[in-house]
Amino acid sequence: MGELRGTHVPVLLERCLELLAPALGRGDRTVHVDATLGLGGHAEAVLEAHPQTILIGLDRDTEALAHARVRLARFADRIHLEHAVYDELPDVLDRLGYPGVDGVLFDLGVSSLQLDAPDRGFAYAQDAPLDMRMDQTRGVTAEEVVNTYGHPELARVLRVYGEEKFAGRIASAIIRERERARITSSARLAELIRDAIPAPARRTGGHPAKRTFQALRIEVNRELAALETALPAALDALNVGGRMVVLSYHSLEDRLTKAALADRVRSTGPIDLPVELPGTGPTFRLLSRGAELPGELEVAANPRAASVRLRAAERIDPDAQQQERADRERSRRRVKAMNQPGTGSVRSVGDRRRAPGDGTGTDVEGEGT
Repeated sequence: MGELRGTHVPVLLERCLELLAPALGRGDRTVHVDATLGLGGHAEAVLEAHPQTILIGLDRDTEALAHARVRLARFADRIHLEHAVYDELPDVLDRLGYPGVDGVLFDLGVSSLQLDAPDRGFAYAQDAPLDMRMDQTRGVTAEEVVNTYGHPELARVLRVYGEEKFAGRIASAIIRERERARITSSARLAELIRDAIPAPARRTGGHPAKRTFQALRIEVNRELAALETALPAALDALNVGGRMVVLSYHSLEDRLTKAALADRVRSTGPIDLPVELPGTGPTFRLLSRGAELPGELEVAANPRAASVRLRAAERIDPDAQQQERADRERSRRRVKAMNQPGTGSVRSVGDRRRAPGDGTGTDVEGEGT
C-alpha cells in the first residue's frame, strides 16, 4: 500500500462527536455507519469515544479503504469496512445482519487523499491524467467525459453540477481543442477553462477551473444521484433515538440534505385538522436550526472546512410525540378553564409566559439554537 498520501484533518470533529454522543452512548451495543469513511479520522474518534460501538465504514475508494484499515486496526473486532457507495447502504446492512443503526455520518465531497494525490486528477493545480474516479476499479473517467460529450450535454453538466455561468463558452473551448487533439491532462483542461472565461470574471471567485472540475467530478462519480438515494435510506435505517449528521461542501449537496430532512420533520396529515392523525406525525426532529457553519478557529486550523455546512437530525417515536402533544393540549385547556371568570383563579400579566412546544409557534428548535 505504501505510506499514507496527503494529510487528513477531520472537519468539525468535536461537533460531530457531540451530536452523535446521545445516540451512540446508550445501551450495551450501538451501531454507527460512516458512509464516507475516507482515511478514517471521524471513525477513529467515534470508536475511541464509544468503546461499545460497532462501526460500519463505507467507501468506494479502495486506496482510502486500505489506509483506513491500517488506521483502525486496533478496533478490528468491532469494525466492518466495506467497498461500497453510500447508496448501497441497505444492501450492506442486510448482508451484515443489522436491521437498524444508531448513528450515521456523511462527510461528502472529495477526500484529502483524492485531492492530495497528484495521479488521481482531482486537483486543477497539479498536472495529472484526467481520471477523477473515486473508485478507480470501475466507471467512466473525466477524460472520457470531456472528449465524448456533445456541447449541450457538456454545458449542462458544467452549468448544473458546477453552477458555472460560462458553461457554454467552456464547453465550446473544450470541443474546439479536442478536434485538434484529445484532452488527457488536468493542467491542459484548466488552461482551456481559464482562457474561456472573460478576464474580469477570472479576478474573483478563486481558481477559474474550480467549478468545472467540481462538475466533472460529480458527473464521473454520480455523486448527487447516489446521495439522493442514500439520504432517505440512511434515515430509514436509523433506530428511534438514532442520529444522522451530514457535512456538505457545496449548495447542491446541502439542498438535497435539507430536502431529505424536511420530508421527515413535518406532519403529513391534513393541515386543517385540530389533531394529527395516527401515522402522520413527524418522524425526525432537527438538531439545529438551519445549517451550521464552521467557526474561525476551525477554518484557520483546516482551510478545507471553509465551505462546510452541517445538518443533523434525530429519529423520534411519532406515537410518543403525538401522546405528548395531546397531554400538553389537555394541560393547556385545564389552565385556560381555571383562568375563566368565576373559577376563583387569577393570573397576573407577569405570569403570561408561553411554554416551550405548546403548539403556538412554528419554528423547530434544535440543540444548536
